[in-house]
Amino acid sequence: MSNKKPFFVSTAIDYPTEQGHLGHALEKVQADVIARYKRFQGYEVHFSTGTDEHGLKIERKAQKSGKSPQKFVDEMSKYFKKLCKTLNISNDDFIRTTEKRHIKIVQAIIKKIYKKGDIYKGKYKGLYCVDCETFYLPKDLKNGKCPIHKKPVEVIEEETYFFRTSKYQKQLQKHIKRNQDFIIPESKRNEILNRLKEPLQNLSISRKTVKWGIPLPFDKKLSLFVWVDALCNYLTTIDYPNNKFKKFWPADVHVIGKDIVWHHTVIWSSLLLSLGLSLPKTIFIHGFVTSDGQKMSKSLGNVINPFELVKKYGTDAVRYFLLREIPPTEDGDFTYEKFEQRYNSDLASGLGNLVARIITMAKNLKSQIPMTNQIPNPKFQIVIDKTWREYRKALDEFKFNEALREIWKLISFCDKYIEKEKPWEKKSNQLSVINNLLLTLTSIAEMLKPFLPETSENILKQIKTKKSKPLFPRLK
Repeated sequence: MSNKKPFFVSTAIDYPTEQGHLGHALEKVQADVIARYKRFQGYEVHFSTGTDEHGLKIERKAQKSGKSPQKFVDEMSKYFKKLCKTLNISNDDFIRTTEKRHIKIVQAIIKKIYKKGDIYKGKYKGLYCVDCETFYLPKDLKNGKCPIHKKPVEVIEEETYFFRTSKYQKQLQKHIKRNQDFIIPESKRNEILNRLKEPLQNLSISRKTVKWGIPLPFDKKLSLFVWVDALCNYLTTIDYPNNKFKKFWPADVHVIGKDIVWHHTVIWSSLLLSLGLSLPKTIFIHGFVTSDGQKMSKSLGNVINPFELVKKYGTDAVRYFLLREIPPTEDGDFTYEKFEQRYNSDLASGLGNLVARIITMAKNLKSQIPMTNQIPNPKFQIVIDKTWREYRKALDEFKFNEALREIWKLISFCDKYIEKEKPWEKKSNQLSVINNLLLTLTSIAEMLKPFLPETSENILKQIKTKKSKPLFPRLK
């Protein structure tokens, strides 16, 4: 067994009714930075992502495409696995909710909650949005339509089993008030606290009409509400209730989008409280990626395909844009113009240009540069240390854009130093100048590891071999 401190980070699992867009990429990349940073700090990390494969919407989508639901989700989950690979995501598990291991754990969880008396039978009539697989109260609708999908809701009435969400309302309110970092950002924390001022409705957790779902262990005629099934994935991926679970639970960070905050902060937390388990330490909520100021949607034809973007500009350039340009907890906009501007100014002219300059100068002095156990001069060391401090602080607070800003300040500091010292003219201190730059460049490469893993490796290789190769060729 490892003596390293455990750290568990997850993304939400994707609902694979259609192929993902840039918003799916954003969440994976943010979680990946957290996972890589924690490994870099010496933690033993478990990083999970995956697909949520049951429910009415999948059933209907499969029917439409003339496939069985299983065949449909088998094909679709491959797409999301490929997306992780293309974006260089370092996940340790890809969980699918149609897997045997998941179904087994979910049924054990539901049995446990049922035995506790937190599930009872009743009748339910409600307004249901098929797209988000959620019941809404009339006051939550916008002009009679689902607030997320802007589509009419369906009236569904059936016998159902309820979970006593209301039983845990006070405990949950207390927890949110006491734990400042439980919901990040604060605006979402306040939003949930406001909603919890109203009495909590008990949750209908079974479906009579949905065949494509996990059967209820105590009433096989009914299937489990897809959201309860999906949320349990976080326990499946760490093998609840066995040793791995004991090691990694509670989760350190769930990284999710702003449209599923209620499900994660209220429904998931209530289920955990019923199981007698600790709540996740942090639920970190990002915004949406808009396309030219509008929400991405197929009907508007403005969906940005992450695969095409990576093919055209490279994985690290896409990762950089998402982490630098999109504020971590707010909506951010994508346009090709913005993307290419960032690429040319920050990656080609900024980082790429600095690396090329330093490696070229070092190559000319190759025989004289020891580069072992050297430290830069004290002035340089102060700047490097300050950058590391600010970088760590930003990453500990999930401020990815600010951590990158600190690295780019260091890049700019090196550029100014080169202009001031002009080592090609002043031969006397050439060696110490280039040594300072090489050692600073090593720090820059180390800091880039969680963000731009391939680029970081390339820079360290170039420092070692003194062979320069353009990192980000300038776009015309």
